[in-house]
Amino acid sequence: MKVNIGLKDAARTSVVKILNTLLADEFVLYAKTRRFHWNVVGPHFGELHRFFESQYEAIDEHIDEIAERARALGGVATGSLKEFLAASRIEEQAGRNPDARGMIEALLADHEAIIRALREDIEVVDGKFGDAGTGDFLTGLLEQHEKMAWMLRANLG
Repeated sequence: MKVNIGLKDAARTSVVKILNTLLADEFVLYAKTRRFHWNVVGPHFGELHRFFESQYEAIDEHIDEIAERARALGGVATGSLKEFLAASRIEEQAGRNPDARGMIEALLADHEAIIRALREDIEVVDGKFGDAGTGDFLTGLLEQHEKMAWMLRANLG
């Protein structure tokens, strides 16, 4: 069925591609946060275990919302690990579990990378493609990542 929401097909296709890249970023960050939740050790284990859990739960919500936004625009949400790893702007760092401080630093760097990417994506989606709805959606995600980054930064003292 044809999507008739005031955006040209080429614009919608381009916006869905941006959303799928963001979806990949979020999924890689989710997996890393979850892995750190499982593997954190040290004197602040309990606190960090719960903290990482709250972060991956928030990221899980982002993942679902991004996929649904891509579908609402008439696109397909990617969903394979191979596609996520190929599209992500976040490094997986497989097989590496740093100490607790290193985990926080790695997650902070990833959130800040997503924040920078979101700023660029918002300009493109809203400015170039005229999709104010997705621009607003991405702005909300930007604010959530800024808060998550602040909390990580605060843990570093």
